[in-house]
Amino acid sequence: MWYVYILRSIEFPDQEYVGATENLKRRIPEHNAGKSSHTAKFKPWKLIWYCAFPDKHKALAFEAYLKSHSGRAFTRKRLC
Repeated sequence: MWYVYILRSIEFPDQEYVGATENLKRRIPEHNAGKSSHTAKFKPWKLIWYCAFPDKHKALAFEAYLKSHSGRAFTRKRLC
């Protein structure tokens, strides 16, 4: 399974991050440990939403959509 997830910074609640991974339980602690340059500045993070996909390509396509302008609007209106 592949997961698309949304994190929200605990200290900077306006900051959110969308990502995809095959191992969600491992990936979130990596973000909070500062191992990702994209998220290190706003750690710690909390998981606010995720969705499982049976296929990597579908997960990555949905991640790309959520990072688009219309995907961010969809996230604000429907997911978080």
